[in-house]
Amino acid sequence: MKAPAAMPESSTFDRNKPDWDFINHYGLGRILFEKALELAFLEDLGQPPIDLTTAPLAGTTKLAKATIYCKSAPAVIAGLPVMALVFKKLDPESKITPLLNEGARIIQAPVAVTSIEGKVAAILGAERIALNLLQRMCAVATTTSQFVEKAKPYKIAILDTRKTSPGLRLFEKYAVLTAGGENHRFGLNDAILIKDNHIQLAGGVSQAVKLLRSQYPTKPLEVECTNLEEVKESLNLQADKILLDNMSPGLVKEAVKLVNKRSFVEVSGGINLENMNEYLQPGVNAISVGALTHSTTSIDLSLEVEKSL
Repeated sequence: MKAPAAMPESSTFDRNKPDWDFINHYGLGRILFEKALELAFLEDLGQPPIDLTTAPLAGTTKLAKATIYCKSAPAVIAGLPVMALVFKKLDPESKITPLLNEGARIIQAPVAVTSIEGKVAAILGAERIALNLLQRMCAVATTTSQFVEKAKPYKIAILDTRKTSPGLRLFEKYAVLTAGGENHRFGLNDAILIKDNHIQLAGGVSQAVKLLRSQYPTKPLEVECTNLEEVKESLNLQADKILLDNMSPGLVKEAVKLVNKRSFVEVSGGINLENMNEYLQPGVNAISVGALTHSTTSIDLSLEVEKSL
């Protein structure tokens, strides 16, 4: 399988090494990354770790060169730094050479994504984990890019949500950024988002806002509103952000007019590529889309050992 003669178009996003802390403010990025890999290797290689098929055939010292190919198009590549660290986990001396930039847009497949030189046992031992993470991140980036391109002319940001795969939030939110999207709060400890259940618990929007403002005076506060009365109440309480949840396009238009740029306006709830145009309205600052992470289709990737070294 060979790469096409012409290299695919590449975006301006070019991150050559992962800096997980840019996603959150608590220094948890590297810890989450290491724990995710620890569990992935435990899941795939067991304890003690062993590959029953490769070990007898390749031993521990045999070297080889392999290539990873993307076989889907269109696609956006995300996760190359992650993939490199997965292989280096088993073979720190391995040489990983990206053949595309992070954020590259594949317009024709198949295309070679990266080459790996190192111990065969390490390459094949890390193969499935590396490809699983890479194909997942590419899928999220590809979906995100479709939303971002539609929203770009209107200068409306596309946000992810916490509807992520358990244990993979760090990787999926990284992929969203790679494709030009933006991260909503990383976790429950990032910012205050008052939703319908919180309003019910507090006995109303005002009660919830006042209590949480007094408890966390410096934290950003957003209120989820399902009707115009809640929008008015949130405005009077000077909410930093107002989330218009599951509103019709017509109701969103009324709400935006009511807000009149006095608060950041986010729209969410059942928005997809088919109905998105109806929500690309003046005064909307952002659209949050759970589908970026919960309804993507994995990108088809494969690893081929080309030759022994």
